[in-house]
Amino acid sequence: MIEISATAATRSDSVRVQATESGIPTEIHVDQRELQYGGKELALTILQLCARATELAQAERRTLLENDGMDAHLLDRVGLPKASTVAAEENQRLDVEPAPTSWLRSV
Repeated sequence: MIEISATAATRSDSVRVQATESGIPTEIHVDQRELQYGGKELALTILQLCARATELAQAERRTLLENDGMDAHLLDRVGLPKASTVAAEENQRLDVEPAPTSWLRSV
């Protein structure tokens, strides 16, 4: 079975983390501007993004298994999140997280 991965990013896309469904980060991108906030804040952001990317990958795995005919009850017991639940949590987070001061990025 091929492991699924997903990417989560900050609103400004200055920090991105790709992680597998088992929670292993496979790629981390940090914009140079993020270094001004210190290592502790950056590490916390990376851990949060890793957790979100893991949930996204797990939700994708659940969708694939449902499409293959696996019972939703079994998927609930395994602990795979529903895509709708992950999306709702993301929307709640966006409601609380402050918007970036600028949407402009250098090209």
